Amino acid sequence: MLKNLLKPFVFIAFTILSISHLNAQDANTVLQNVDKIMSAPKDKQGTVQIIVTDKSGDETVREAELKQKGMDKKLYRYTKPENKAGIATLSLPDDKMWLYMPSFGKAVKISLLSKSQAFTGTDFSYEDMSGIPYSSRYTPEFLKSLDPKAYLLELTPKDKSMEYSKIIMTVDKANNYPMVMEFYYKGDEIRKVATYKYLKSGKYWYAQEVTMKDIKKESSTKIVMLDLKFDQGISDDIFTVENLKQ
Repeated sequence: MLKNLLKPFVFIAFTILSISHLNAQDANTVLQNVDKIMSAPKDKQGTVQIIVTDKSGDETVREAELKQKGMDKKLYRYTKPENKAGIATLSLPDDKMWLYMPSFGKAVKISLLSKSQAFTGTDFSYEDMSGIPYSSRYTPEFLKSLDPKAYLLELTPKDKSMEYSKIIMTVDKANNYPMVMEFYYKGDEIRKVATYKYLKSGKYWYAQEVTMKDIKKESSTKIVMLDLKFDQGISDDIFTVENLKQ
């Protein structure tokens, strides 16, 4: 008798757990699709224009060369202005990053702590620019989206020593690219907001423009991709610490 009475409650509990597990799987799939969009090309290279606007509205413009292979090999090298030319950063597999400053004459490995620092004086951090897949660093969960054409994800870091306490990501449902990302420090303190403008070139979607606003500093940095080319057969030899000095 008791067993029969408990059956409906067991069924309801199982159903709730199944739905929760399904939602978790779906959220992971959405985040993995975002990573796939970002790493779809075999390689890419182009010119990056970086516009930094301070609290007073004053702008400084820089340019850099970008070369990237897959998701985890990325090289930035500044070409303008003259006092920045030659500064380079290299992202490698296993969450490794290197910084080369011509004035030092050698490459320096960027520590986990240093990755939260500003990327060469911009509103992006080294972690933001690393290109490491979000699905390997964060656990996603669906939030209620007011936009029927977008998913809303809350990303919780798997490693609590990471820079952000959480990220709220708005994802375009049709094409799986990020539209807006809100970055939080220490719980619910929103610190930065990134907005993305994606374009399609051939079979690839890419972030043609990204603007990062720092709420606390009241500054912003816009990154614009120019003359981007895909699948050029870039050699692995480009992505070495020795090559940073060239």
